[in-house]
This record gives sequence, structure tokens and C-alpha cells, in this order.
Amino acid sequence: MTVTAAAISSRTTRLLIAGAALVVVVAGVKAANDIVAPVMFALALTIVFYPLRARLERRMPSWVASVIVLLAAIVLLLAMSLAIVVSIGRMAQLIPTYASDLDDLVADIGGGLTSMGVGSEQSDAMVDAASADQLTAVATSIFASVLALLSSLFFLVTLLVFLAFDSATVSRLASGAREHRPDMVDALTSFAHGTRSYLGVSAVFGLIVAVIDTGLLFVLGVPGAFIWGVLAFVTNFIPNIGFVIGIIPPALIGLLEGGPSMMLSVIVLYSLVNLVIQSFIQPRYVGDAVGLSTSLTFLSLVFWTWILGPVGALLAVPMSLLFRAVLVEADPGGGWRLPLISGQPGETQDEPTVA
Repeated sequence: MTVTAAAISSRTTRLLIAGAALVVVVAGVKAANDIVAPVMFALALTIVFYPLRARLERRMPSWVASVIVLLAAIVLLLAMSLAIVVSIGRMAQLIPTYASDLDDLVADIGGGLTSMGVGSEQSDAMVDAASADQLTAVATSIFASVLALLSSLFFLVTLLVFLAFDSATVSRLASGAREHRPDMVDALTSFAHGTRSYLGVSAVFGLIVAVIDTGLLFVLGVPGAFIWGVLAFVTNFIPNIGFVIGIIPPALIGLLEGGPSMMLSVIVLYSLVNLVIQSFIQPRYVGDAVGLSTSLTFLSLVFWTWILGPVGALLAVPMSLLFRAVLVEADPGGGWRLPLISGQPGETQDEPTVA
């Protein structure tokens, strides 16, 4: 079957080819998620620490700046690993003490559903899904996935070593590439700027939220306050639904420990803290640098969680920014498809590099 040149150049054909290529790329990323996730994590850390490197290079040799940035990233990794290991250990001690209470609560809920007319098979299925073992597995899934990523410390550190020292040549490479592919360089610069803004601000405000939530839970007498504080920090990186994930375990423990009044106190105080910080204060610092609407952010969360597993929820925004940079921003005629992004390369020239 002969395909004419006109058919190949048609818009429909090009869209089909592009769609097929995108499916192949997505399938490849999903198949290699064990490699892609740590690579993106290491790249994100390198991007976050790059401004520190740029300042250090003005005062000391490049290799010294690379070593300092590498050590800072390793210290951050070790601190996160230690906090998550301690949290998982404390959770493993805490949850079994409430297993019987949780089973009784779930049984009461199942009985209430049956009395309301829900079939016994449906109510039994819901009870089984909400058993102590199932809820424990759900509560530890985020911790376990992040710990699995951080446990590959040798791989991560090796990547960080290469990226930390290679970043010394990024400015020179970007300057050379700008002469031939200025749109691609600007797109990658936008990706780096958005990733740094999102991760940096999320980390700072996640720490603030974690400290406040831990203090409130300690005052209320909710067991495992440190665990839920670490969970609040981790879930602050999950867009849209992170707050909901972070509030469920302490609210449930509050219900088992102190009854409905303690659970209600946890929900109200958590909601006040997170509503003020995450909905009003944090967006002012992030601004429009990310440039993703709420709908696109939520779809990114669902998509990258499916591709990379639970770790994909943490890397959803950086991965979406990377794909947007390569597929949309790098297209010279694709600017009309983008929202106005503060700090975009076309508006400021403060960041001439891609990292």
C-alpha cells in the first residue's frame, strides 16, 4: 500500500503518529519506573540546590561548590530516611494496640449499614476492606514507597555525584545550545524554574505545617504525633489531595483514643492550619510559576501515580512540567497553548541555565 506525501503531511496523520509515539514513551516510562523515579528524584534535588551552587561558585572553585552541594543533598536524604524509618517503626508499635478497637468500630459500621438496608454481602465487603490490616497497609503505603526510593541510597548518591559535578558545565552547554535550539533551552529553563519553585516552597511550608500539626496533636494527646507530622510533611508534596491523605490517620487514631470529640478537634484544627497555610499563604510564594491549573494538576497526580506508583504522587508536578517543556514549550508555535507563567524565560533573564 503506497502512502502519498500529502497523506503523510496531513494534520491527522501527524497527530496519529505523535499519539502513537507518546503511547510508546509512556509505556517505556511505566516499564522502567524503578529507574525513572530515582533519576527524577535526583534531578529534582540537583535543580533545588543549583542556586546554592551558583552562589558558591562566585567565592570558591567549582569542584568545592560541587562537593558542598553533594553533601547538602546527601544530608537531606539521610535526614528524610531517618525520619521515615523512625515513623514506620513507631507506627508498627502503635497500630496493633488499636487493632481490636478498630475492628469493633468497623463491625459497628457494618451493622449500621445492614440496618440501613445495605445488603449483607456489600456490607461484609466494606468491613473486610476497612479491616485493621487493610487500613494499616494503606497508612504505610506512602511511607514505604518513599522509603523504598530513599533506600536506594547508593544509586541516588551515585546519580547525585554525577549531576552535582556535571551541573558545573550546564551554563556553558546551555549557552551553546541556545544558538541552535533557543526554544528548547527556554523550555528546560522554565521546567527548572517551576520545579525549583514547587519543591522548594512545598518543602518549606510542609515543614511549617508538620511542626504545627505535631504540636497540636501533642497538645490534644493524640498518640504518634511525630508520625503524623512526618506524614503531613510528605503529603504536602502531593497536590490537591495531600491534605486529605494526611488527616485521615490522626483523625482515626483520635477517634479510637478519645472518641468523636478528639477526632473532631483533630479535623477542625488540621483544617484551619492547612487551609490558611496551603490555600492562602503558600500559593502567594509559588505564584504562577508552575502554570498548571487545578484540573491539570489533579490529572497529573492520577496519571503519574499510575505510571510510577505511589512515588509518582510526589513527583507528579515535576514530571508534568518536564513533559510540558519538551512537548509544548519547546515548540516555537506552541506558546498560545500555555498560561502566563511568572518567571518564564520570555519575561525575565535571571536564570540563563536549565538547572
